[in-house]
Amino acid sequence: MTERADVPETDPTQFRVHVASQAIRLFSENGYEATTVEQIAAAAGVSRRTFFRQFRSKEDVIFADHESLLAQAAEFLTVDAPDPWARVCDAAGLVFDRFRQNRDLSMRRYRVVQHVPALRDRELVTGFRYERLFVDYLRSSVPREPVLRVVGFAAAVTACHNYLLRSMIKGDSDATAEALRAALLDVRRTYAVVPGADVERRGDEKSVLVVTFPPGTSAAEISRQIHRQLD
Repeated sequence: MTERADVPETDPTQFRVHVASQAIRLFSENGYEATTVEQIAAAAGVSRRTFFRQFRSKEDVIFADHESLLAQAAEFLTVDAPDPWARVCDAAGLVFDRFRQNRDLSMRRYRVVQHVPALRDRELVTGFRYERLFVDYLRSSVPREPVLRVVGFAAAVTACHNYLLRSMIKGDSDATAEALRAALLDVRRTYAVVPGADVERRGDEKSVLVVTFPPGTSAAEISRQIHRQLD
């Protein structure tokens, strides 16, 4: 088979998202297993060799925009900010907005992922990488804060973001950027990282709250339960 010529030089991020878009379209139309790398390369207008220079497998290509967004979020967090906690919330909002702008691609991927267990596992790992990014940033920016407080905050931010993102992808009209900002403001208030907020002190130590929630718990329920525990 003759290799197709490579496409002209383009922005690497845009190129990877372009290939991912074509791959996800084919997966949703023909099925994940039935779609070949050759078909993806042809639809994207690149050679098979070029595909494998950018992606190791079909599994990699379906999450290519996540990789780009993780890089963008990491770069966003390198900028000095007077309020690191708010900066994490803004980074979550940035990710939400990018997916909202390309909801059709996100919806197609969601439908594909639901039918392939390996992809569902990969999606969970990808979500954890955002949380890890937030934890690492906060531990560097507010090193005197208790680790569990940082971990709990990052987990709550990620949980609210992921719930509203899935809801938005499914077409929930209430899952908006404004709803995310409100939920994350509640998280900041809960963790007393909004100027003027405070938490109960015991002696000289800050109180630390660690909470876990089952998948699918709504942002409102997360906020309500956290407030109840603090009260």
